Amino acid sequence: MNRLLLKLLSPLALILATNGAMAQNAVADFYKGKQIQLRIGSAAGSGYDLAGRLVAPYLSKYLPGNPSVISQNVPGAGSLLLANQLYNTAPRDGTVLGIVSNGMPTAPLLTPDAARFDVTKFSWIGSSAPETQVVFVSDKAPIKTLADLFTTEVIVGATAPGVAIYDMPVVTNALLGTKFKIVSGYEGSSQIDLATERGEVHGQAALGWVSAKTRNMADIKAGKLRVIAQYGVKKHPDLPDTPLFDLPKDEVAREGMLLMFARQDYGRPLLVPPGVPAERVAALRKAFMDSMKDPDFRADAEKAGLEINPVSGEELDALTAQVMRTKPAAVERLKVLLTP
Repeated sequence: MNRLLLKLLSPLALILATNGAMAQNAVADFYKGKQIQLRIGSAAGSGYDLAGRLVAPYLSKYLPGNPSVISQNVPGAGSLLLANQLYNTAPRDGTVLGIVSNGMPTAPLLTPDAARFDVTKFSWIGSSAPETQVVFVSDKAPIKTLADLFTTEVIVGATAPGVAIYDMPVVTNALLGTKFKIVSGYEGSSQIDLATERGEVHGQAALGWVSAKTRNMADIKAGKLRVIAQYGVKKHPDLPDTPLFDLPKDEVAREGMLLMFARQDYGRPLLVPPGVPAERVAALRKAFMDSMKDPDFRADAEKAGLEINPVSGEELDALTAQVMRTKPAAVERLKVLLTP
């Protein structure tokens, strides 16, 4: 019986292997000599910019055909400009990738007038790591603890709706009772850092911890900046003594906060427009995960302070399906809060 089964399976295995090799050869033939654009939906110097520029040469190394990968910043509207561009006008052949803010997967739910895309139709390539967002303020701010956020107004800089640095303080003000005063319109986190130094704002209400480590650690160690709270359901290993926000007791508000926390699990996600051939999506996903394992990439990431705990494209697909199952009442409540 086993010999008969082996005889039956052997031709099938040969066919599958042949088809796989042919698909890989077709991908290599397509990419050979081409240039891929990796468009980054934030300003130069941001954590997203760093993540994109670090991985670009390794994608070139591991993609069949070894195309060159060129990074290009497309800041604007907290990555909405790039997400809309990728969905509506970018080539759908696998020559354009994007790295967008982790607020983009919820944008069609929460800001549908601004998000001209169906997030379920993108193909997710992967993310270098989930992200923990933190509240940090300067030593000149009128607050020192998480408890102070509920009694004293603190001025925080932000970019635009659709990004955690803007959305989280809006939501926590409404659902938890914090007293953030939001000044928006900055191009990126680096510009808000400068505004904090000048005293225009007191800090940032929801910056990725990896970004803070990369750009602000010297000031944190010197006491010029204080990390006073973190978002999520569990603490980051680096921040065991930094408190989490409590979830609201109201069921709808609680589910709304959990939806906001889910955005952190996307980290700094890479994606391609709808319609990219499946074999190229598979090759891009494999090249991304191979890059994450590359010893040289890991050394570069460690030197830059970039956290590596990769999330696969398939895992991001599953997370997107979970996000889209959020109860309508929670979505509607957040939509009212976040619609400009």
